[in-house]
Amino acid sequence: MPQCSMNSQDGVERGLLCAALSEYRRRWEAEADIVGEFVALLADGANPFVRERLSGHFTGSAWLVSSDDRRVLLTHHRKLDRWLQLGGHADGDVDLQRVALREAEEESGLAGLSVEPTIFDIDRHWIPERREVPGHWHYDVRYVVRAGITETFVVSDESHALAWRDIASLAQDAALDASLRRMARKWLALAA
Repeated sequence: MPQCSMNSQDGVERGLLCAALSEYRRRWEAEADIVGEFVALLADGANPFVRERLSGHFTGSAWLVSSDDRRVLLTHHRKLDRWLQLGGHADGDVDLQRVALREAEEESGLAGLSVEPTIFDIDRHWIPERREVPGHWHYDVRYVVRAGITETFVVSDESHALAWRDIASLAQDAALDASLRRMARKWLALAA
């Protein structure tokens, strides 16, 4: 696996992300190749935490689960026109755990959310060209975010809709994004 570079001012945060990716690789050995791609991006000299890096950049997402651990909040994404987890661009923030929490709060309107410290899932996916932005790769690092007391959300401008969905049914829904089904299966396996 490529080594992470620590020669920049954000070296400590990059080191923490590298360690978290290494831990993720230990837990999900079958995903070792994709983890290697994430570590290679992290070690790249160009800043991988800004959206202007069109050869690929990091994003942070939230697997936002209900207080009963049986449902997840999904967005019907306005730009991509499909159901996905909440999340978005790092915009220079090296702490992707913080990015995931921020995006969950902004896109759901929910208060009192908490984020778990370990990486839950990773996914590299292609974002198609849109207006002046060429197609590019997102290296998405996903964290479990837990709902607080209230689960009454507010739909943001980034979504057509939000919905709490039963996780067990997501694992079986062939019409959904493959990474959503994978996260649902992971969640169910961890709960078992």
